[in-house]
Amino acid sequence: MTEQLHPMVPPNILLNNWESDWFAEREHADVLLIQAYQAGADQELEACCEWLEDPDLNVDTCKLRAARRPSFQNLKQQALQELDKVDMLWATEEFGQETLNSLDTIRKALEALPDD
Repeated sequence: MTEQLHPMVPPNILLNNWESDWFAEREHADVLLIQAYQAGADQELEACCEWLEDPDLNVDTCKLRAARRPSFQNLKQQALQELDKVDMLWATEEFGQETLNSLDTIRKALEALPDD
C-alpha cells in the first residue's frame, strides 16, 4: 500500500531542490521560505480553480486567477505611472511627500535604463 500524502505536501523533487540549495548555501533561508510559501499558495489557487471549473457553478476561473495573482508592473511602468501623478500634482501645486516618493521611483527607473 502506498502512503497517501496531503495534497499540500510539495513533490519530492521540489523538496530535494530546496534541501540541496539550503545545505549547499546557494540560497538564504528567507528565499527558500518565500519560494515554499508561493508554491503552496499557487497549488491552493490551482486546486480552487479546478474545483470551480464545475460547469454547474458557472464561474470564470480566469478572473479568479487574475485577481489572486496580479501581474506586477516593471520599474519602467511604475515610473510612468508615478510621472503621471507628478504631472497632476504639479498642475494643482500640491507638492508633498507623495510627490517626492514618486520622484524617487522615477529616478530609480531612469537609473536602471541603459545609457544609450
